[in-house]
Amino acid sequence: MSNDGVNTSRRTFLIGLTSAIGAAGAVGAAVPFVKSWQPSAKAKNAGAPVTVDIGKLEPGQRVVEEWRGQPVWVVRRTDDMLQTLPQLENKLSDPASEADQQPAYAQNEWRSIKKELLVLIGTCTHLGCSPLYEDEPTVELEHGGFFCPCHGSKFDLAGRVYKGVPAPTNLVVPPHSYLSEGVIIVGSEEGETEA
Repeated sequence: MSNDGVNTSRRTFLIGLTSAIGAAGAVGAAVPFVKSWQPSAKAKNAGAPVTVDIGKLEPGQRVVEEWRGQPVWVVRRTDDMLQTLPQLENKLSDPASEADQQPAYAQNEWRSIKKELLVLIGTCTHLGCSPLYEDEPTVELEHGGFFCPCHGSKFDLAGRVYKGVPAPTNLVVPPHSYLSEGVIIVGSEEGETEA
């Protein structure tokens, strides 16, 4: 049999077309598979920084936001609250915040960037319960603070743990900064980290 009548250019075209369609199909099948390796939007958002509007936060008030699945408290402390902090030092386990529970810029007597604004992870360092915020003196806290009714742990208004309670360390101060006077970003230190 002779190949005289065979059109080789048409055969080459059809082979090339079939190869291109096969390659496109392989890419189309691979894209969803490769995308499944990337974290979901929910997973990305779970670790993403959150902004907290503190513009309307009055002295003595607390606002609660969520970051990485944990409650974050921002408390605007009054002058009276701040004046009680040095009075409690002999009752606290770690009054100078020497344990690594806060960024370096919050390792001061207020455990904050700005002394009137406290930012804390709102979970007890004993078993992860969420303590109650007491802005006024109570039976458990003579100067106010945070009280965990589950096991009796107590923290002052800087999140420092009292002696003789189940919680081993101070409450955690998350990384944070100020985007403006009225906005804090938790989980990022890209804004202002100095008072």
